[in-house]
Amino acid sequence: MPSHHPGAATPGRRSLLTAGFGAALALALPATTATASPSGPFGPIGPSAPFGRFGSPAARLTERTLYVHPGGLGDHTSVQAAVSAASGTGWTLVLAPGTYRETVTVSSARTDMTWIGASGDPRDVVVVYDNAAGTPRPEGGTYGTSGSATTTVQADGFTARGVTFANDFLRTDLPGNPGTQAVALKAQGDRSAFFHCRFLGHQDTLYADSMSLSAFARQYFAHCHVEGDVDFVFGRARAVFEHCHFRTLVRTDLAGAPHGFVFAPSTAGANPYGFLASRCRITSEAPDGYYKLARPWVPSSDTSAWPSLVVRESVLGAGIDAVAPYANMRDAYPWQAQRFAEYRNTGRGAAVTVPENRPQLAAAEAATATRETYLGDWEPRSPCE
Repeated sequence: MPSHHPGAATPGRRSLLTAGFGAALALALPATTATASPSGPFGPIGPSAPFGRFGSPAARLTERTLYVHPGGLGDHTSVQAAVSAASGTGWTLVLAPGTYRETVTVSSARTDMTWIGASGDPRDVVVVYDNAAGTPRPEGGTYGTSGSATTTVQADGFTARGVTFANDFLRTDLPGNPGTQAVALKAQGDRSAFFHCRFLGHQDTLYADSMSLSAFARQYFAHCHVEGDVDFVFGRARAVFEHCHFRTLVRTDLAGAPHGFVFAPSTAGANPYGFLASRCRITSEAPDGYYKLARPWVPSSDTSAWPSLVVRESVLGAGIDAVAPYANMRDAYPWQAQRFAEYRNTGRGAAVTVPENRPQLAAAEAATATRETYLGDWEPRSPCE
């Protein structure tokens, strides 16, 4: 995604570890440190029972269950090692509480994989790294936006519950470098589902994508927390967000608004559905009105993209600019020409003060803007219910 105020520096994720909300998580702990809770919703969690009710290497739930523990009490100490060992389809990875500082890729061959955070609290299980688009690769060049992802999921049928996906890159890590995009999760597979997960970053936190323009990847996010600043939910997937919390971050490096944009869909023109946020809420650390709800992304690689976003029955806090909630990324592709609409939103950021700036769905149109319509014959199911 293009940068916003590219030369700016900001105190970001690491400086928030001791200060704010869910951001005050030990992302900077070394990979060998487990942040165990004495108990969680799934049972006792501690040194003697790090995997709760999900068994252990000595008592596997199934033959295709692997256990990951940063201190060596599982089958593997890193998530990528467990993913690499789980060749084929239908594997479950149980992740003990801890901070896993690594990059992870789930290849397209590893279909129907499930990750379960053993404690049930996503703050306990953190997969984090700090690559950005402008970060130099050891072999030369830079990572680019896609390559910056801490976790990349290419496989169909991926499910996660109770896991934090994070990218703790800071703009001050590469002063003056415009490549500040830093992805926490890039999801590309069809039937990708995330329950009670967190996605933490700054620019381009959550990349809801597909493997190709012709692949209309369906993705589902339920009861998740997503935070960032510039275009921090973006991509061309057909993605449904239900009961999710979107948190916009303060940027002390900028003198005024806007600080950023929540959504930046790049829906393929042939795809009838893009992003749907239903019964969600948006809050902000920034001053009132400093964030836009969305701007359309028409990539240079797909100038036929027709970005699609529906936000319905959600609470938009005062951080959203109610007068002009949408903006252009490029003037050649004005937001008014895209498929942006709202329905029955509430909160100060949802106030309709300039009607032409707040396109609304009619009741008949809203009847088809549903999870069932977007996801078709796929019904996501949480692995722990």
